[in-house]
Amino acid sequence: MEQEQLTSGIGTRLQHTQYGPGVIIGVKYATYLISFIHHGVKEIDKTDPQLDEIIPENVTAEIETVSEVEKSLLKILRLWADVPEKVPLGDKWTAGTLILKPGDSSLKPKEIPIDIFFHKIVMLRDRLRVLEQQINAHKKLTDEDKVNLQQYITRIYGSLTTFNVLFKDKEHWFVGEKADRD
Repeated sequence: MEQEQLTSGIGTRLQHTQYGPGVIIGVKYATYLISFIHHGVKEIDKTDPQLDEIIPENVTAEIETVSEVEKSLLKILRLWADVPEKVPLGDKWTAGTLILKPGDSSLKPKEIPIDIFFHKIVMLRDRLRVLEQQINAHKKLTDEDKVNLQQYITRIYGSLTTFNVLFKDKEHWFVGEKADRD
């Protein structure tokens, strides 16, 4: 009897007899690109009899970690696709204004809506992340060059931590070099 072909979309959690739990990250005509927790990304035929969709009530603790993989994959896809992530402004700043007041009292202050300023900060952060990804994927840079550039980008993130006060959620903050390195 012929195996029924799965027709699942990106983000669907699957279990493979050989590779274990995974998440669909791409769909082709006859195959899925699946990111497996312990085996990385594999291209698997949709009719593979070793492949089963995971039904949410049967999710184990190990499978639950796939949601973190999904979040990471979505972030990576957004970075490479240049699709901006929705980052919320802290509630206390909504409808606020940033006032830049020159030291010379004969000059007029400049007022900027905080949400416009915040959007520019988020765009800067996203572009730094893209730059970071491009450096890491660059074929001609040596590993030493990549590490040096990565350390420089980390210092840039550290310089931008002042703006963390604008973010609603801590997960979106700029993070520089950690003081308590192991």
